Amino acid sequence: MARRQNPRQILEVRCVFFGTPAIAVATLEVLTKITEVVAAVCQPDRPGGRGLRPQVPAVKSWAREHGVQIIQPDNLRSGDLSRWISSQRVDLSVVLAFGRILPPDLLRAPSLGCVNLHASLLPRHRGAAPIPWSILSGDSETGVSLMQMDEGLDTGRVLAQHRIVIGPGESAGSLTERISKLCAHVAELEIPRYVQGELKGAPQDNATATWAPPIRASDRRLDFQQTAILVDSRVRAMSPSPGALTTCRGRLLRILEARPLASDSEGEPGSVTITHDRRIFVATRAGSLEVIRAQLEGKRPLAAHELINGRALLANDQLGE
Repeated sequence: MARRQNPRQILEVRCVFFGTPAIAVATLEVLTKITEVVAAVCQPDRPGGRGLRPQVPAVKSWAREHGVQIIQPDNLRSGDLSRWISSQRVDLSVVLAFGRILPPDLLRAPSLGCVNLHASLLPRHRGAAPIPWSILSGDSETGVSLMQMDEGLDTGRVLAQHRIVIGPGESAGSLTERISKLCAHVAELEIPRYVQGELKGAPQDNATATWAPPIRASDRRLDFQQTAILVDSRVRAMSPSPGALTTCRGRLLRILEARPLASDSEGEPGSVTITHDRRIFVATRAGSLEVIRAQLEGKRPLAAHELINGRALLANDQLGE
């Protein structure tokens, strides 16, 4: 006889969820099934895209479709939101990729405090961009940490951790999708235990902490004086967005997908070779990088054969000049 799965535990808990991008949606959905979600708090709509039209956060879209109250505060330090949370008798705030630091009054407002689902194995990769930095750092594994929030940046007591392996050719995009599902799983499994007082947690070792700051333009730049393995890790860390950057004949080139080859490369680092079977290779200090998909400034993303057909890349081009 098949073993019955444990039924989902329903908590008599009033919860406010803080989150903004798509990675947070699955966790919000789980919370609506195990708690009473009073509101979803997300960043204001921001201009984006070619037309700089206001972009609706993924959390807002999901909350609107499912009847969850939406709050998009411009100012977290006015005290208005913390007073509202207190007036609503909120028990717990859950935070995932909200994008702003909560001030002390917001941390204190719920009776059970605030917990954060962070996409790394703390104290490794504290900060705003743990997923790309885990790939850039060559980590073989990462995970999700459930943390009791304090006034520091990802410095609170770690209540629980769940680990996953980073695939050898994994991009930040695919890892983000897996982390999103893992966050929802951790929320469903561990938040009931936290509410019931079963998770006491442990302080982080600050001496071993590493940082994952927001991605800057300089972090996106490819250096073909590095090995093909390292160049590829930067491409994967920046894929699908914002994309790894180099230049070709004075124009920006985003390399969106690539593959490292250990074989000896031809030419100086950065030089382009096009083979008879319409493949594109870029020489590095050790090995070659095969360009599978890229985007020239002002153009749409193209596969290798399309880049060749449109003469976006030519044999003997020098990237990153």
